[in-house]
Amino acid sequence: MSNNLSTPNGPGRPKDPAKRQAILEAAKILFLIHGYANTSMDAVAAEAGVSKLTVYSHFNDKETLFSAAVVAKCEEQLPPLFFELPDGIAVENVLLNIARGFHHLINSDESVNLHRLIMALGSQDPKLSLIFFEAGPQRMVQGMERLLRRIHETGVLSIDKPHNAAEHFFCLIKGAGNFRLLYGCGEPLTGEAAESHVQEVVGLFMRAYRP
Repeated sequence: MSNNLSTPNGPGRPKDPAKRQAILEAAKILFLIHGYANTSMDAVAAEAGVSKLTVYSHFNDKETLFSAAVVAKCEEQLPPLFFELPDGIAVENVLLNIARGFHHLINSDESVNLHRLIMALGSQDPKLSLIFFEAGPQRMVQGMERLLRRIHETGVLSIDKPHNAAEHFFCLIKGAGNFRLLYGCGEPLTGEAAESHVQEVVGLFMRAYRP
């Protein structure tokens, strides 16, 4: 399985970023509607309004396209810059921004539907589950782990196991509410309720790791 998100540029005409974005948007729609197995590269090309050759020029194969679509969805709410530690910004505010973005991401219709799809197909195609895990949850935990290691180095928080702390952080944000949503027996927290949940979790996290 390739870890590359797109094929490297070779000689000739450079790739069109607008077409790449159109392909990713088409892939996100079709994977959710038809599932992974029933979504072809031909269908993605037709939905995106490009040729199949153009799809393959941006993405090696369907696995690579699926992985890139998951990454794109995650980065809509949690761009890589979210996991930076800017000078002059309080650690608590950095964590709150990540918490808000992650909470919105996991409770979005696209995320819930994709999670249900992976849960349904995972036992039939474990490789698909691995692609999803590496492109989505694992990338976010790794980004958070790097951030928490930097925070530890500043001395604001004492985090000797940043990987574990990153997993704890995201699990607390998900909470029981996200489980109820995935099971179809609850509604996502919104507005003041969502903000209260995020504030509470970040407060707990800060107190747990304060020196």
